[in-house]
Amino acid sequence: MAKKILRKPAGFYDVFERKPGDQLTTHYCPGCGHGNVHKLLAEAVVDLGIQDRTILVSPVGCSVFAFYYFKTGNIQVAHGRAPAVATGIKRALPHAVVVSYQGDGDLAAIGGNHILQSANRGEQITVLFINNAIYGMTGGQMAPTTVLGMRTTTTPYGRKVNNEGPPIRVVELLSSLDGPAYLERTALWDNKAIRRTRTAIRNALQCQIDGLGFSMVEILSPCPSGWKLNPDEAHEWMRENMAPVFPPGLKKDVRAEREPFFPEKRELTAEEIRAAVDLQIEEPTPYPSELVKPEYADPAIKLAGFGGQGVLSAGAILANAGMEQGFQTSWIPSYGPEMRGGTAHCFVHISRHAIGSPTVSNPDVLVAFNRPSLEKFEPELKPGGLLLYDSTIIDVTPKRTDIEVLAVPATGLADELGFSRMANTVMVGAYVAKTGILSREAIEQTLPLAIKRQNLVETNRKGLARGIEFVEGLES
Repeated sequence: MAKKILRKPAGFYDVFERKPGDQLTTHYCPGCGHGNVHKLLAEAVVDLGIQDRTILVSPVGCSVFAFYYFKTGNIQVAHGRAPAVATGIKRALPHAVVVSYQGDGDLAAIGGNHILQSANRGEQITVLFINNAIYGMTGGQMAPTTVLGMRTTTTPYGRKVNNEGPPIRVVELLSSLDGPAYLERTALWDNKAIRRTRTAIRNALQCQIDGLGFSMVEILSPCPSGWKLNPDEAHEWMRENMAPVFPPGLKKDVRAEREPFFPEKRELTAEEIRAAVDLQIEEPTPYPSELVKPEYADPAIKLAGFGGQGVLSAGAILANAGMEQGFQTSWIPSYGPEMRGGTAHCFVHISRHAIGSPTVSNPDVLVAFNRPSLEKFEPELKPGGLLLYDSTIIDVTPKRTDIEVLAVPATGLADELGFSRMANTVMVGAYVAKTGILSREAIEQTLPLAIKRQNLVETNRKGLARGIEFVEGLES
């Protein structure tokens, strides 16, 4: 007998470990169509046997959250640029199945030329285009697909032809080009429409697998939060207001007329790649033997605190000093939604080897300047990692017992020097003294590069020295 099994498609991670907070649920609002499309795509990549070679490209917008959920290759890209990045990936890895997952504000506005040119060239990629007629993530502004009369935060009296122009019908626009092989518009307003979407997604993927050219499915999707409707009302609104403007159906299908094209797959040796780009590879930089403590080598560091505490400057000080000593370094600030919750943070790598990604999901080192940052990021620290926190203003102690902890009264030490805003350089000094990863001379030499106000460079040198003295006093 057949039996019903309720479980996530194997195309998803079992636990969304990349996602902050609750790692068993998604980001999406109740009634959002992204969850439906995610499920259909996750099932398709497994059923078609392409999970191990699928690469999902997701740009800015609600689409970007796909990175947290799909157990495939994933690349997050700048707003609107997904087709361009997908093109590069497909040409570099012709065996891959590359999916560009985009919203309407992203694809039809800032990314309009990218999707147009990719389709016109007939790039061997698949695009899933989520059309909810609004900018869902950023507050409900008018999108290129907003229907006439629809009220948004930027069209409070409704979209008008004479002022904002009519909505753009993307698949009709692309169907006039010779490059696309398969274009279809579907919807999510009932089970029948969802089944049609399921089939269309598989057709589009199969088009790419068969080497037949550019394929895209435009999916009419509800946004109850942006539309200020409950989920049931949103489905009816979509059927009544979007369907007449964006009629579902197959818009172009010339797969039967196309000759399959599969670019030659050529494996280049490392020597051939270096010769082609004239790349000079240097040997990994050794740490100074008198400074290095092996357990602290090649750290991935997360520094976090309130805005205004100098968190980003502290990271920049470390990265610049690392470069001064000849290491591979990276520094990148985070502008994620968590900033609205009271924390700002940055990522720093200091390595003897090439750095694959500037972000840090599970740091070797956490430097916490406030309590929200300690509580938020302590669970992410690797077992055996190093945690430094400002014990002057953080009134709790770390909970974990599998990490090394250094409590530094950074703000108190800075106050003793007469300038509490030096707490960030006090903490940098403490970290350098604790790990021996960088020389004091390198830090001092590069301070002017990280401190914007040059009249404070000498003051920050004092803060750096105070942090070093504090740790040396503990270890003496």
